Amino acid sequence: MYSFIKKLLYILSVLLLGLELALAAQEFVIEDIRLEGLERITPGTVFNYLPMKAGDKFDDARSGEAVRALFKTGFFDDVRLERDGNILVFIFKERPAIGSITVTGNSDLETDELMSNLRQIGFAEGRAYDQSQLDMVEQELRRQYFSLGKYGVSIKSTVTVLDNNRVGIAIDISEGVAARIKQINIVGNKVFGEKRLLKEFKLSTPTMFSFFTKVDQYSRQKLSADLESLRSYYLDHGYVNFNIDSTQVSITPDKKDIYITVNITEGDPYTISEVKLAGELIVPEEEFFKLVNINNGNLFSRKDITDSTTKITERLGDEGYAFANINAIPDINEQDKTVALTFFVDPGKRVYVRRINFSGNAKTRDEVMRREMRQPEGGWISTTKVERGKVRLQKLGYFKEVNVETPAVPGTSDQVDVNYTVEENPSGNLLAGVGFSQTAGITFQTSVTQDNFMGSGKRISFAFNNSDINRRFILGYLNPYYTVDGVSRGFDAFYRETDAGDANVTVYDSTEYGGAVGFGLPITEFNDFNLSLEYARTEISTRSNISQQVLDFVNTNGDVFDILRLSGAFSYDTRNKAIFPDKGVWHRIMTEVALPSFGESIEFYKVEYKAQWIHTVLEDYVFSLRGQMGYGDGMMGTEELPFFENFYAGGPRTIRGYKENTLGPLDSTKRPLGGNFKLIGNAEVILPVPYFKDIKSVRVSGFFDGGNVYGKNEDIDLGELRYSTGVSGIWISPFGELSASFAVPLADQKGDDTQTFQFTFGSHF
Repeated sequence: MYSFIKKLLYILSVLLLGLELALAAQEFVIEDIRLEGLERITPGTVFNYLPMKAGDKFDDARSGEAVRALFKTGFFDDVRLERDGNILVFIFKERPAIGSITVTGNSDLETDELMSNLRQIGFAEGRAYDQSQLDMVEQELRRQYFSLGKYGVSIKSTVTVLDNNRVGIAIDISEGVAARIKQINIVGNKVFGEKRLLKEFKLSTPTMFSFFTKVDQYSRQKLSADLESLRSYYLDHGYVNFNIDSTQVSITPDKKDIYITVNITEGDPYTISEVKLAGELIVPEEEFFKLVNINNGNLFSRKDITDSTTKITERLGDEGYAFANINAIPDINEQDKTVALTFFVDPGKRVYVRRINFSGNAKTRDEVMRREMRQPEGGWISTTKVERGKVRLQKLGYFKEVNVETPAVPGTSDQVDVNYTVEENPSGNLLAGVGFSQTAGITFQTSVTQDNFMGSGKRISFAFNNSDINRRFILGYLNPYYTVDGVSRGFDAFYRETDAGDANVTVYDSTEYGGAVGFGLPITEFNDFNLSLEYARTEISTRSNISQQVLDFVNTNGDVFDILRLSGAFSYDTRNKAIFPDKGVWHRIMTEVALPSFGESIEFYKVEYKAQWIHTVLEDYVFSLRGQMGYGDGMMGTEELPFFENFYAGGPRTIRGYKENTLGPLDSTKRPLGGNFKLIGNAEVILPVPYFKDIKSVRVSGFFDGGNVYGKNEDIDLGELRYSTGVSGIWISPFGELSASFAVPLADQKGDDTQTFQFTFGSHF
């Protein structure tokens, strides 16, 4: 109604103005133009919109043209023209300016994002106020809330007059509750059951976890995505002519419940009769056919076609054809219910890389990132090498996120730049660990680490631990590129005092100090070998309540040892990230041997194997399997593995739900002794995190742990394995890494030391 009245007044004003000028003014030459009534709008702005200037002829036709041009700006509520001799006078009444905009009651739509959207349509502080524009804002807000399933939303705008011809606008939103899906029906399905088809939907009727997952909250976008998933399911099972005939969404009068009905026509299944290649193949045809995962007689599958197209595109990308276009053209035979497929290959021009650029690395030097590149500048582009560079940057651990783009160089058709954009992690780490047990009470440990010292990629670390259990100092240095070929070199120096009597292990005191030097040698892109040599002097002190096992070892071998330890480790690692990987495998075999040395030495060896397999099974779900196995024994003059080198199990890093180090053999005083053989496995399903915006910093999982350690004279009895299940979470917060787990021990036996909740925290700088 308001806009209708405004238009009517505008038409009347133009007519009256035209009549006034027709009666009062004859055609004349404009000597000057005078502007009156301006407050916020500058004269220069008005003159930019005026269709006339001094020296032009003016008549009644041009008066209407001027008024229309000025009203069109949206700056004015009224414009009048008068003549003062040969001076043309414009008299204005400006529209009020928007002095302030406040939005309240919005929780689903972020205020900053909402304000940004308003600015984009010209509705912002300082702009001219237009009621029709405010009406449009309210309509758009309703549309956005409707798309979120909140059909009961109420939006009320209040306009308050301020001084200096300004208005304040307050938008109050009452979001209401999202409409819940009461029922989803699929009509027309004959081959597949409704229950099976609804598994393709993310939307569903209420479940036990709907409060967290919100899968029962309707939105148009989610339904559209689910319908596309339904279409993909049929197209992947041969139903070429599948069609969604209609979709009905009805809402109850109280706007709380949604009913969805999807009407479909399945059609008939089609099989592949022939697969052909056409176009400019570039590489041998038989090599392309190896990439096509489709055979004659297979059911038609859009997914198989997409996968094959992607593989061909990637193969051409490795030859420098970054903009190759592969079209899969189906020839459908309705009579035989078959499809003949032709992959038409258009490689386009071969492209080379002009320049590799980095951005976002405020601390990390360019050369540190550039040495991780596998794609050379000036060479033909390889999409595999470009992607490998991204993975290698991710695995450095310096960056929270890494993205890569390959834009074409302007003015060329055969050049691209490779642009890596990173978001840096805090490279410094101040870690504090806190734990509690009835025996040790509260313990603290602190370590300071610079993984990327001065942006050089070098690692410098200092660790200090002072608790009832131990006191230790460790200094470390690592240069990951000691040579240009990627050979690393590191040094460590350490001092440790341990009071094992306050820990969950057999009672003894020890003092140990020494140093180590190590080298890492890259063998292939995914394999490396590490070699280190460590010298340590270890002094063991006994007590009155010492166990018989410790006493026997000391009586046989002495209590002061010079240990010269040679270690070698071979690793295979295809994981895609250093922090929170979501795909890849990792294997590590490590052997260490304590060699005869120049002092009172003991000789022993240890072999360990660790592995992880991690894979994204669904878009938001990651499955991880981890395992570790270790064995050690004495050699030469030493009959058994020293007790202080034993393997232990239990705690956050091995089997959650049991106190750290408490599983396995007990000594003569019924305290954990550890063993010379360990077997540990973990299975985790990493879950999406509701209500958390920065999902790249958070990982929540359900887990199942199992394992134990065994002594030298024990049989490996799998019936003695301990298990636990529960949930765990890790958050890389602004204050550092916070991790917690809640575990329920399974198969625990009398005497096991359980601990349901375990927690650690740290801070970054």
